Amino acid sequence: MPSQVPALTSRLKSLGFRLVNCMRLYGQMFEIAGDPIMVSETLVLVDAIESKSGERKRIRIPLPILKIAAERAA
Repeated sequence: MPSQVPALTSRLKSLGFRLVNCMRLYGQMFEIAGDPIMVSETLVLVDAIESKSGERKRIRIPLPILKIAAERAA
């Protein structure tokens, strides 16, 4: 897993999980506020600010997106 981290993180950033990018996740709009944080092969989090409330949250990147990024990073 450690050797995959830079490639996977880079791929996730190219998919939109990068600083100051806005995206809809789980039915809400978020502004990405940090780089992806890899906890395990199936759990990657990203810091984000919810557009509606302005609340800072740590959001799980959906598994299907994570699988796409992992396949393309390999």
